Amino acid sequence: MNKHVLLIEDDVQMSDFIVEYLQDYGFTCHAFYNPKDALEQLQQNSSYDIVILDLMLPLMDGFDVFKKIKSICDIPIIISSARGDIGNKILGFELGADDYLAKPYEPRELVLRLEHILKKQYTTQISIGDFVIDKQNRQLLLDNYPIDLTKIEFEIFVFLVENANKNLSREQILHATSLDFNTKNRTIDMHISNIRHKIGDDSKDPHYIKSVWGIGYKFVG
Repeated sequence: MNKHVLLIEDDVQMSDFIVEYLQDYGFTCHAFYNPKDALEQLQQNSSYDIVILDLMLPLMDGFDVFKKIKSICDIPIIISSARGDIGNKILGFELGADDYLAKPYEPRELVLRLEHILKKQYTTQISIGDFVIDKQNRQLLLDNYPIDLTKIEFEIFVFLVENANKNLSREQILHATSLDFNTKNRTIDMHISNIRHKIGDDSKDPHYIKSVWGIGYKFVG
């Protein structure tokens, strides 16, 4: 199956190289140097599978472009940037980036990360521990018993499971869901509390969703 990539990169030489390189691995890559043109294209065309986003762009800061993309559609984003410091990486992941590649990097690594993210994106059924998740039909089974989660609760649970054993901040959880960006942390806590109640996870001694002091939560799988 052909995979469509939207590349936002103002380095013309690098952009052309990435487009040609990805073609050899079955990707159709459309490159844009101007982020405003890329955003307009994304609004008109919903067939893209993933975005590769540079941060140092003309006219708009890359993180502002990131937020605009997420307001248009829920699409995986790999940040590709010379801003390789930890502060920018943390901000990128807090906004909901699926990966962060600091330039320079080997192009083969970009391919591997694209394939990994898209494989996870299109895996519709997940089995982990006592749970079976059907993403396509938005169903959760615990020991073969159906658990009724709201849309937001299901999005949060899937995000936690897909990042099992990772410490996830409330900001990361927020940006992985369809909640408004201005949602308060206590709202995330409320949804986590509801999920725990529904799956029988004791908040004082949780077996599945553990609180990480000063950060957020993690699913233990």
